[in-house]
Amino acid sequence: MIRSVHHDGFTHVTGQNYMNLGWPRVGRPSVGSWVVYGLGSESSNLPAYVVMLDGGIKAGAPAYGSGFLPAMYQGTLLRSEGPLILNVNRPDGVSAAEQEKMFAALREMNEEHRAPRAEDSELAARMASYQLAFKMQMSAPEVADLSRESEATRKLYGLDQADTAEFGSQCLMARWLVERGVRFVQLYSGGKKGAEVGWDGHNECEQNHAFMVSRVDKPIAGLLTDLKSRGMLDSTVILWGGDFGLTPFADGAEGGGGNRNGRDHNPYGFSVWMAGGGIRGGKAIGATDEIGLRAAEDKMTVHDVHATLLGLLGVDHKRLTYPFQGRDFRLTDVHGENDLTARLTRG
Repeated sequence: MIRSVHHDGFTHVTGQNYMNLGWPRVGRPSVGSWVVYGLGSESSNLPAYVVMLDGGIKAGAPAYGSGFLPAMYQGTLLRSEGPLILNVNRPDGVSAAEQEKMFAALREMNEEHRAPRAEDSELAARMASYQLAFKMQMSAPEVADLSRESEATRKLYGLDQADTAEFGSQCLMARWLVERGVRFVQLYSGGKKGAEVGWDGHNECEQNHAFMVSRVDKPIAGLLTDLKSRGMLDSTVILWGGDFGLTPFADGAEGGGGNRNGRDHNPYGFSVWMAGGGIRGGKAIGATDEIGLRAAEDKMTVHDVHATLLGLLGVDHKRLTYPFQGRDFRLTDVHGENDLTARLTRG
């Protein structure tokens, strides 16, 4: 548990950009894109970077986009309703053999078209996506078919309970994807449009958080338990956190002209937790001030958190760079000096 994370983005969009991009504005690659750029993928028939939403997020698709990295490194969204991935299913009346012949002809024409346009990363990404989509027609349906899992595993993730079934299904799909070589899986919780409850906490903070915890606590515990039992936890890093924390004092009371028993945004001192990847559990690092408002001890910027995440994945954050607009960029930019990798992995 890291209790002293901070940044200076007070709105959801800037906070989500900081946590996902390491930068308050759009245009930079997301964490997942950097990881896939640095480490590649071990799967040839599934996306390297998969995203699952619980509704939407304020920062939108750029939060899992590739920024100035080649477009092939952006996150692929798995949908919770309708087709798992849009436009991936084979058209009715077209056999696999017929489709393969069509794709062979398409590949030939695409390569001819691409030859004089070698620097167009979006064109290259579209071509690669056609090939991947063809392969996913067989593999993608298996992701959503959770019936193949044992009853004990389904209960472990809370699929047998109404309040945990949705997030539990996403956690179970995440394990399935990682097991098959997908490099980076990102789950978002609490973004349903028009919902009266959520993590934001402006109204009835205690009740809302109790409700949200009841939806995610068991699935997360199930995921950690399942990964450990399969010998996958040491090679998988889990990072949980929000766009920022909340103020330690009430934002207003019912009838007082403010929000009802809620709290406001607080990017100046909040917590995230990490597990797996060789981390020795039971550590609490950093602290906020005496009222819980600002990071005060062992302060960690978002860049420090990203440096630690990359370090746990075996990547030196200072060497993972990409040339753009005349200079080398990296996820941690010119920051990330407080890398906790060594502290988290030693006894």
